[in-house]
Amino acid sequence: MEFAQDSVPAADALERVIATCRGLIKERFNGKPEHGAAAVLLGDGSILTGTSPDFPNPSTTVCHETEPYLAAFRLGQPIVASVCLHKNIEGQFLVLSPCGICQERLVMHGTGTLVGVPNTEDFTRVQWVPLESIMPRHWLSVF
Repeated sequence: MEFAQDSVPAADALERVIATCRGLIKERFNGKPEHGAAAVLLGDGSILTGTSPDFPNPSTTVCHETEPYLAAFRLGQPIVASVCLHKNIEGQFLVLSPCGICQERLVMHGTGTLVGVPNTEDFTRVQWVPLESIMPRHWLSVF
């Protein structure tokens, strides 16, 4: 299943992205609290995941999204949707909005790229919004 750059993926495709991200956290960090991961949906319908090691020097840590963003570039595929989750000590999967750096990385895929943000009433529920809604005055918009 391929997605046109300007089309919105079906709800089941977005649910697969979330499930894949949760699955990586469960598999990679089996039973360990306080870990996260990211997953992206590519234009060809495939899903890539990534996470960040626990570096001894916290200043060298990278975003969980870095790995799938770089792989998407290597594969020549646009990112259609991106989500980052963090499993807390209670075992809840909290939704993390993309940081400013990840927003800058995603903008090359278009301001319509969907990003997972926490639902305002339940931070464990993903709300999908276009990137432009969380960065309405991005510096590229003047060009």
